[in-house]
Amino acid sequence: MIGHKELIATLRKKYPKRVFSTYVLKRMVESGMPIHSSGNYDLAEVEQWIENKQSEIDSLEIGSVFTNNDLVQIFAISNQGGMRRSHVTNTLVIFSDHTKMYDDKWYNNILHYTGMGQNDDQDINFGQNKTLLESNINGVNVYLFESYKSRNYTFVGQVKLVADPYQATQKGQDKSERLVWIFPVQPMADQFIKKVIIDENQKDKEAEAAKLSMEELKNKAKEASQKPSSRTTSSTTYERDPYIAEFTKRRANGTCDLCNQPAPFKNKMGEPYLESHHIEWLSKGGEDSIENTVALCPNCHKKMHIVNEQSDVSLLQKKYGSIKL
Repeated sequence: MIGHKELIATLRKKYPKRVFSTYVLKRMVESGMPIHSSGNYDLAEVEQWIENKQSEIDSLEIGSVFTNNDLVQIFAISNQGGMRRSHVTNTLVIFSDHTKMYDDKWYNNILHYTGMGQNDDQDINFGQNKTLLESNINGVNVYLFESYKSRNYTFVGQVKLVADPYQATQKGQDKSERLVWIFPVQPMADQFIKKVIIDENQKDKEAEAAKLSMEELKNKAKEASQKPSSRTTSSTTYERDPYIAEFTKRRANGTCDLCNQPAPFKNKMGEPYLESHHIEWLSKGGEDSIENTVALCPNCHKKMHIVNEQSDVSLLQKKYGSIKL
């Protein structure tokens, strides 16, 4: 048996990149680490408990969905925040919430993750921004969860910072523009999220976009990135910006941009049914922008995907390629 001071010294020597202190030891006990009635510890039991906690994390299956309470218990993290550090499990758990209308973007299987700080310019050396910045050398394991439905968190896996963080301009919670830090992180495993989850989330976003006024759509479309979000699921998936798609259909006002005929029928909401189409396909490098997006009737849309005649492409580019908000 050893006391807490000796245990801290021993653990620091065995795990040199981890943080051990009286406070951390207390949190470990609260998380289930064995302690005897005398207040002392059995070193073998402690080391086994640490290994068991890591094994529990290692056994998580990519694509599995967890509640917030589940993650608090598994990782010994706090119950709120988008970046949560645990000294108990030596982890940083980051959350990407796709239920929000503006969220982190995937480009070629790399998530461009927005750092900590809801208002004002973000500080890369503040809180868990610094932890993530130094994660390739500080020994902290980083795990990513994505939220596609409120209070449900899908496990993406352990991730690694694969490029230097960079700054971008985004609006804060107070709607004021500020500088944020973007961290490019990539999953370390070859397993991927099921495509149906991404597709369902896209439909939810499109439904939210449909509720906005034309002026709101214009503002959202102005702020949208022209680069389409892309990631590997069961196949490569391109996540289209819902604001641009909805704005384009509203702009067409019920008339197909190619054949100039009225939409052939109305949807369940009584609105003319048109489909958004990218003149230069996203899969071929086209931008997800208002200049590259048109509204087509189902027949013309099918024609563009099967035939894609250059004369039609040129016509659409000439008519709509210079649209300005």
